Amino acid sequence: MDTILQVENLTKQYEGFQLDHVSFDLPKGTIMGLIGENGAGKSTTINAILDLIKKDDGTVTFWGQELSSSKQLKEDIGVVFDGVNFYETLTPAKVGKISGSAYKQWDEYLYRDYLKRFGLPLDKEIKTLSKGMKMKLCIAVALSHKPKLLILDEATSGLDPVMRDDILDVFLDFVQDENHSILMSSHITTDLEKVADYITFIHQGKVLFCKTKDELRYKYGIIRCGAAVFDQIDKAEILAYRKDDYQWNVLVADKEKARKKYKAAVVDDATIDDILLLYVKGERAK
Repeated sequence: MDTILQVENLTKQYEGFQLDHVSFDLPKGTIMGLIGENGAGKSTTINAILDLIKKDDGTVTFWGQELSSSKQLKEDIGVVFDGVNFYETLTPAKVGKISGSAYKQWDEYLYRDYLKRFGLPLDKEIKTLSKGMKMKLCIAVALSHKPKLLILDEATSGLDPVMRDDILDVFLDFVQDENHSILMSSHITTDLEKVADYITFIHQGKVLFCKTKDELRYKYGIIRCGAAVFDQIDKAEILAYRKDDYQWNVLVADKEKARKKYKAAVVDDATIDDILLLYVKGERAK
């Protein structure tokens, strides 16, 4: 599968935190979810990819070319952060005019269509809009200059569940032709379970894994058991574990194998939230 975005050994040192050789590939026609707890390095990774901060090491290539060297390539990327970058006194209509002069590929008809679809007024000042409406405006702008890649940092966090669902459908439409891709950081893991093809988990500045969502959904599981069964579990099979009162919760990469091997235990499916919590709050087998 062709790669649209390749991140290799991305490194950035701050006092008390290091982005530590972050690497992953985003295939074209796919959506990748970036997960991790607050302060894990998700936003730092996105900022380094976009050259908004100076990286200490590493390369970012987009369609096979180094991203930092090309303004034209950057025009092919739509970006939405958890916040509004427009002057609050502007209206959506004025934002369209400004964007039309900023982007060579700006499509005003497409922009107006998104405004209508998202229920956004043309002539109200941005400062009068709710947080959710402001986020919809940012998404409409990002989509209307016809990018090949969308990079989203908590872009759905201010939306109610119904509008989030509508926006996720827009994202799925965006990647349908298999020439577009999305990299989206989100704390709302149910959104990622709906739309993501890949999940990249960043913890303490390092990539713990980059896997297909289907592998996490259909292969990973949680063994729930008492101390006697826990002592029998092969430590090589344990990804992470945590003790709650009288029960052990053990994350494994092959739930069907665990069900056959540890018949006295309950083996549940693992959600993305379950996996994240056990990695972050649990312990690793020694």
